[in-house]
Amino acid sequence: METIKTKMWIDYDKEADVLYISFKRHQKATDSEMLKNVVLLRYREAELVGITVLDASKR
Repeated sequence: METIKTKMWIDYDKEADVLYISFKRHQKATDSEMLKNVVLLRYREAELVGITVLDASKR
C-alpha cells in the first residue's frame, strides 16, 4: 500500500485575524475564488495552492 504524504504551511496574522493555509511553499496564485465572504481559495492554474480564512478567530 502506498502512503501519500502532503505538507502544508499554516500562518496566522493576529492583527488582521487572517489564517493562511498553503499547500505549496512559495506559492503564487494566479486565480482565486471567494466562498461565503470568509474563505478565499487560491489557485495556480487549476491546482488549489492555498486557502485564506478571513476573521479566523470567529470561525
